[in-house]
Amino acid sequence: MLVFAGRRMLQMIPVVVGVTFILFLLQVVIPGDPVRMIAGEKTLSPAVYQEIVHSNGLDRPIYVQYYRYMSRLIHGDLGESYQLRRPVSSILLEKFPNTAKLALLAVLIEAVVGVGAGLLAATKRRSFWDVLVTLSTSVLIAVPVFWLGMGLQVLFGIKFKEWGLPYLPVSGIDPPFGIWAHMILPAVTLAAVSTAYAARVARSQLLEVMGQEYMTVAAAKGLSPAQLVVRPGMKNALIPVVTFLGLDLGAMIGGTILTETVFGWPGVGLQIYNAIMMRDWPIVFGGALIIVLLVMVINLTVDIAYAFLDPRIKLRVSAGRTSG
Repeated sequence: MLVFAGRRMLQMIPVVVGVTFILFLLQVVIPGDPVRMIAGEKTLSPAVYQEIVHSNGLDRPIYVQYYRYMSRLIHGDLGESYQLRRPVSSILLEKFPNTAKLALLAVLIEAVVGVGAGLLAATKRRSFWDVLVTLSTSVLIAVPVFWLGMGLQVLFGIKFKEWGLPYLPVSGIDPPFGIWAHMILPAVTLAAVSTAYAARVARSQLLEVMGQEYMTVAAAKGLSPAQLVVRPGMKNALIPVVTFLGLDLGAMIGGTILTETVFGWPGVGLQIYNAIMMRDWPIVFGGALIIVLLVMVINLTVDIAYAFLDPRIKLRVSAGRTSG
């Protein structure tokens, strides 16, 4: 297992180098004068202009600039925000807990609602519930995220309030409601498409498992249909589902920009969006790099967990270690 984890970590190194190189090139080729972005609205004399160029290493060759860029990254320095005049790492560190809470709640909704609906549809095949799950998941997959988010805001935030019903906050984090009430609508929006896919994956996996020969043998030994589903059925069907949920957590963290923007949720995604609007590139590229690294770490964790869950993976790892 340690060999397997070590190989996966080594595979991450060229990916990280490639991502950092692309982000560095984007900073170089983006239109605009970086000195003017650093200085803001100040009127610069030629001497001050050259001083900023020299102090930031902009007069050095590209390979020297890239070396300095990587040296700062290794020490956790993502640069300084042009607009906020603060280290990018501290800005993103303040916003990340909100994004993590939103993504975790969305995955929880995906796991409970999506997997539950998929298992219900599989056990009630060709019934009303199966048709309902199939149709609803098709609709969720087709609906754009921003449209769904605004629709939920109008219905549960504005219309419910007009009708005198209990309503939910539609943006930000206002003290009267608390953070959890504000998380409901954005978390549902973020989880909608993934919940639909999770339901389909759970349904197809359970149907596939129920058709295996060992399920027929288990039934011949006297297990009832309910026992077949709960014991060998769900145990084997949920392994790829768990993998899907783990990988989807990384995708949700990376996909929060649109959802956080619609709901004004004060996380990394909204911070990156505001930075794009203000051309504050250190925050944009720093946020992109952090998201990429988080997704890679989550994927590595899921791969290792999958090797523990699936005996076939264990056998392949052991065989690889023996042959090596």
